[in-house]
Amino acid sequence: MLGAQFLLLIALSSAAPIKRNAYTFLQPNSQGDTVFELGKNTYLANARYPKASFNIDFTSSDAAGSSRSEIPITVINTNVSTLSQDVLTTIIQNYEDGDDVFTTDYLETIFISSSAPGATLDSSATSYLQSLNISHVFVDTRISMAGYNTLSVSTVSSPGIESLPSGPYLALIDGGKVSLASVFLLYPDTYRDFLFGAYDSNDGNSTHSSVGVFLPNMWDPYVPVPSRIYSWNDPRPMAGWRVAIKDLFDIKGLQTSGGSQAWAFITPIANETAPSIQRILDLGGVLVGKYKLAQFASGANPWEWQDEHYPFNPRGDGWLTCSASSSGGGCSVAAYDWLDFAIGSDTGSSMRRPAAVSGTFGQRPSQGLMNLERVLPLGGATDTAGVFSRDPYKWIAFSKAWYEPTLFQPPNITGLSPLEVPDTLAFPKTIVYPTDYLPLNNSAAEVILQNFITNLTTIFNMTVKTLNFTETVQSINVTDQAPFINNLTYLTSVPLGVINAWSAWDIIGSVLTSTWAALFDGRFPPIDPARRPGWKSFNTTRYNPSTYANALVEKNAAVEWWETSFQPTTPESCSESVFLYDIGTGGFPSYRELGLNGYPNTSFLAVKPLGAEITGANICPVYGCADFTIPIGQVPYYSNVTFHEEMVPVTINMVVKRGCDFMLLNMIEKLADHGVLKAVKTGRTAF
Repeated sequence: MLGAQFLLLIALSSAAPIKRNAYTFLQPNSQGDTVFELGKNTYLANARYPKASFNIDFTSSDAAGSSRSEIPITVINTNVSTLSQDVLTTIIQNYEDGDDVFTTDYLETIFISSSAPGATLDSSATSYLQSLNISHVFVDTRISMAGYNTLSVSTVSSPGIESLPSGPYLALIDGGKVSLASVFLLYPDTYRDFLFGAYDSNDGNSTHSSVGVFLPNMWDPYVPVPSRIYSWNDPRPMAGWRVAIKDLFDIKGLQTSGGSQAWAFITPIANETAPSIQRILDLGGVLVGKYKLAQFASGANPWEWQDEHYPFNPRGDGWLTCSASSSGGGCSVAAYDWLDFAIGSDTGSSMRRPAAVSGTFGQRPSQGLMNLERVLPLGGATDTAGVFSRDPYKWIAFSKAWYEPTLFQPPNITGLSPLEVPDTLAFPKTIVYPTDYLPLNNSAAEVILQNFITNLTTIFNMTVKTLNFTETVQSINVTDQAPFINNLTYLTSVPLGVINAWSAWDIIGSVLTSTWAALFDGRFPPIDPARRPGWKSFNTTRYNPSTYANALVEKNAAVEWWETSFQPTTPESCSESVFLYDIGTGGFPSYRELGLNGYPNTSFLAVKPLGAEITGANICPVYGCADFTIPIGQVPYYSNVTFHEEMVPVTINMVVKRGCDFMLLNMIEKLADHGVLKAVKTGRTAF
């Protein structure tokens, strides 16, 4: 019910013909914040911890203070000295054009402040406000006003109110106190890529809250996004960027599940935020929710998921795979314009393959480039953290701001030499085209790749070197200290196998199985098949701290060979070569439904090419190198779902020596400057 103060404001307003959708309270969420509607939009207001408050004398109403009211309000904080109709019109139009949260429904009331000395609100402005059918205007006492006729106006004097970000709010009026609550537009996650939406609680302790609301008219999860206007005057490099987080990373106030309901059942809400995610918050980024992943970051196929419903890929016929394990990240960035980035992890392919099948930018950075404290591990010395993006320039800006030297992992974690990451233009001189991994499966896609390679050679004056990577490694002269160095099967199955198996078991598997058994009469926990066999009878003889330490030594030997013999640094180049290969499907569709992958011109993921000893995805996990997935085009295919021609993304992976990430980003920026790389769209087609 509308409160008495709101009725008073309505009575005092002019009767201009401007119409707005009425505020409709729906329900509180599980946190006690307010869920409401304005027209067809659903919002959440942070009513528990408002952004600002001030006091107003409502004594002209006998009913003042008798009940609480909620009123949409627009805050305008400016530095203009003369606020005229033209100024206000421009500001409001900018709000409409530049923000998906703000609508004119928030012009029910308005708050105006200016930091300019002697600011005035002239008669044209008051007439304009009156024409908008605004119920009430709150004006900072530092602003002088011309006559405002029948416009209902209150002056406000509140320290710090001028620092309140402009934009839409919900005004909570209780007696003589007005509190301004930040609002979030609730977007339905129609592709079911998220586990849950989340937002900053503004409690002063950096705590986040889950949306915690279900509305029967929309079964999809709701993802809350704040007004972009809030960040327009924030100078931080990530200010206002909306970021989704893989549910391996701790965020204070939120559950970390690792994609497992059993793990969520036995673990408490996170009481701290992972340093990698805190870095994003410190730089102004906005966390909007946690997305789905293959359970405990496994490489499970879509048809092997049990705890979660597999996320949907918007590309093509809508029935393509999202890959694993950062599947919800790549697909959500490909799906939603309102989402800017998604943070994921890559151990064996979990950033790069989702980027490939969703046609987005994504990377496995150099080993050790990002702190992974308070992140559920798969392989402690092989895990990395990356970011998905649709725009190469924004991807570069985010990456350079995020990967900060104080967050590099030390050698005792990676088992490798200390990491150095120069921001250099010392580009490679050679393009390595491995004949055991290329050409692309689809001949139409290979044409796109060849055009890309031609552009590389032209822009950077590079030469192309073809070689068989498998034969190159097999021809290494081994030493007594590293007799395994030419055996790719050994390198992936023993050092990588030990690192990946032990880390996940030590931190997660052993805790989950023992705790579950104690709680449920010796029973094994309900987990997906990707982990069940290995954890049912874990081999502690093969996987233990001693074998783990030896695995780090063997992995380091492989990295040293790569960095001295295969991709060395030279006086002219951070990485003498850039190695190309395809981590995706080579331009063929790969489906979420098992049976559909049996048709001609389809492809499973993680297929080892004929003649290759390992998949291309395993190269950088062995050698610690930087491996970026880059969308370069799209090709048509006939869908066995829609029975219609659709488009599937074409990507290529660019690999450089460990530590040359920023060099590769600079290379990608130059390609974007020349129009070779472009931002991708959301929806069915990437371009």
